[in-house]
Amino acid sequence: MTTHPDFSSPRIAILGGGPGGYEAAMVAASLGAQVTIIERAGLGGSAVLTDVVPSKTLIATADLMTRVAEAGELGVKFDVDGGDFVPVMRADLKHINDRLLNLARSQSKDIHDALASQNVRILAGSGRLLDNHTIEVLTAEGTETIEADTILLAVGAHPRELATARPDGERILNWTQLYNLDELPEELIVVGSGVTGAEFASAYNGLGSKVTLVSSRDRVLPGSDVDAAVVLEEVFERRGVRVLSRSRAESVERTDDGVVVTLSDGTKVTGSHCLLCLGSIPNTDGIGLEEAGVAVSESGHIKVDGVSRTSAPNVYAAGDCTGVLPLASVAAMQGRIAVAHFMGDGVTPLKLHQVASNIFTSPEIANVGVSEADIDSGKYQGDVVKLSMRSNARAKMRSARDGFVKIFARKGSGTVIGGVVVGPNASELIFPIAIAVKQKLHVDDVASTFTVYPSLTGSISEAARRLHVHM
Repeated sequence: MTTHPDFSSPRIAILGGGPGGYEAAMVAASLGAQVTIIERAGLGGSAVLTDVVPSKTLIATADLMTRVAEAGELGVKFDVDGGDFVPVMRADLKHINDRLLNLARSQSKDIHDALASQNVRILAGSGRLLDNHTIEVLTAEGTETIEADTILLAVGAHPRELATARPDGERILNWTQLYNLDELPEELIVVGSGVTGAEFASAYNGLGSKVTLVSSRDRVLPGSDVDAAVVLEEVFERRGVRVLSRSRAESVERTDDGVVVTLSDGTKVTGSHCLLCLGSIPNTDGIGLEEAGVAVSESGHIKVDGVSRTSAPNVYAAGDCTGVLPLASVAAMQGRIAVAHFMGDGVTPLKLHQVASNIFTSPEIANVGVSEADIDSGKYQGDVVKLSMRSNARAKMRSARDGFVKIFARKGSGTVIGGVVVGPNASELIFPIAIAVKQKLHVDDVASTFTVYPSLTGSISEAARRLHVHM
């Protein structure tokens, strides 16, 4: 069937219900557009259902177990019949996974209800572009054609696989399949030392698995701040995570009771389970991009400009399918920018140097703005101050000895242009630095702002004060 819309207000069709899609739908509806959102798996997309929400919930449990394990340093004792003992903790993985999946479903329902309350039409099905104004949707009831004045593509991505390491959902897993496990992996081999691999290696180590991390690079987190990666590797070593650097996995095979990972040099690594964290592939095949005139890169990502426009008139794209930055916050911003641009609302193009991001390892690693590598290469002229968490009074009280605060200021002007935080709650602590970068604040603006004493944010203010002497 073909819909017969009311032409009195703009018609927007959104293919994909992840952050890029549902955030755009919210904005479009608030601006008076007729909005149809098409999603095949559930609102929230992979970010809510299989990626960010589940993984960070799992990590929260692992972080709590790590803090309890280290509570003895703070004088916390556990008694049985009046005597001290060291508690033996156990991760009930079925309970953990049931809880995180329930949270994901609850979050998805909240998004559904919020969209419905704004009269957004929600269509469950798989969509394909017929041209730059039309989407054909396959639903449980049949085929429906949606016509729109503009289309937003927010189709996401899926885990990359190796032909020699096919996930089976039982012993060889990608990150969407982890939550089907009822028992904690005894010996988990994580292949890939990027953000996803490092996060899961840290989490399962905290939950009690024996973890081996296979890294094809010289260090974990290639592309991240070097000092931050060094801290994480030191923590991994102290907590028993085995890191195999400069080791590339060639194949993964099941055995009777586990897995064997064969490395490129012939070395075989055995474990009970293997988690593949090899990056992702955009969901752009077979959705009619060519018919609509939407250009893609060699990697299959949709090419977009700073306001999320594709090469096809009236077609925008947001999120992981664009390859801009694989962050839910970036996807949401791209979606909001796209709608604002189409609707003629005030819009500022996406500025990647203002994006704050976080790696949810233990300790957390957050950054914003330019990197120290940018300064070292001469791309930016800047001064750097780094303060260890060991010098922070609040960190000492919490026995948080791993991490640092690092701030970058433009040489000469003193403007804050970037920063890195490694430590507990780094995802929260990066926000004042992100504000400074976004608003082009001077280091003296940060230094002269009161912080609570004692607090971890005190190190941010202190770093800014030390940068004053470079002015």
